[in-house]
Amino acid sequence: MKRKIIISTSNDISTDNRVNKVAVLLEDLGYEVEWIGREMKDSVELHRSYLVRRMKLWNSKGGFFYAEFQIRLFFELLFRCNRKSMLLSNDLDTLLPNFLISRFFGIPLVYDSHEYFCGVPEIQGRWVQRIWRVVEGFIFPRLEHIWTVNDSIAELYFKDYGVRPKVFRNINPQPKIQPSSRTELGLPRDVKIAINQGSGMNIDRGLEEAVEAISGMEGWLLLLVGSGDAIPKLQTLVRQKGLNEKVRFIPRVSYSELLQYTKVADVGLSLDKDTNINYCYSLPNKLFDYIHCNLPIVSSKVVEVMKIVENYGIGQTVDPENLPALREALHEVSLKSYESNLKMAQRELNWEKEQELLKAFYAQFL
Repeated sequence: MKRKIIISTSNDISTDNRVNKVAVLLEDLGYEVEWIGREMKDSVELHRSYLVRRMKLWNSKGGFFYAEFQIRLFFELLFRCNRKSMLLSNDLDTLLPNFLISRFFGIPLVYDSHEYFCGVPEIQGRWVQRIWRVVEGFIFPRLEHIWTVNDSIAELYFKDYGVRPKVFRNINPQPKIQPSSRTELGLPRDVKIAINQGSGMNIDRGLEEAVEAISGMEGWLLLLVGSGDAIPKLQTLVRQKGLNEKVRFIPRVSYSELLQYTKVADVGLSLDKDTNINYCYSLPNKLFDYIHCNLPIVSSKVVEVMKIVENYGIGQTVDPENLPALREALHEVSLKSYESNLKMAQRELNWEKEQELLKAFYAQFL
């Protein structure tokens, strides 16, 4: 009989490629995988090889959402677990129900922290941050199995709690898709395209600066593919300034469709500002998508991203608030060939290597 592992996230599952990679790996190892997330208004139909359960909630944001989600997730886990199950909690907003259920049944709990949760800008200085600090401070030191996305965040947790998580980076498998042409994607053929992608296009991620920079560059288009808190204001800004021909918004799409846009771009953007501790040490998965789509990068100088861009020589780093420098970096990167350096990065930064640590770790529970 296969061992059941229940994965929890607070998102709608469809665009969470980090967790999907892990779910597929667990299936390949011999686990019976079940993933619990939530259903949202724009959730797309899913076809996965493992069981998926998406909860419909009354609330979609704020304190009422988090309270409802904690309660619903607790009871979902309670009725789906047994003493032979194990749990995989993703991020702090799923941890409390998982911890309580793991103690109730006496079963293993793995915690995967995708970011330094209490450092995200959306909760800074708010009462909810204090609540998450209490939850994290109570549970984190009691956990045996913890993962996170890079060494910098692992070090932050070690300083906070004296516990150092293991690290696996959010690197997607080498994409195997037939690229579309710009014409098929409805994009102009005679311009240079800078792309920023993902579901975390929020404040302080350099998007306003990207719009301003591209607006002053002849023959350039900025492509924003995905979603985030900053998108509505950016759309208003683009309308007010008459930049509809310079900035194109593409709503959240499937991962394979996203990469179609990535492959036809000229430069990938990752412009997180060093305004909070979470962004300072972030390592967004779009960085690896750019690398595996042979796309040179213009990034800000946040620690983990700068380390990869500069060590592999696959683009330029810049202060995104320095618009002349940002424009110059875009222009220079678009003219230079980075193919050999990108190929080297692809050989060293890939899911095939990264997953070996996880395989050895999860095999111990079988």
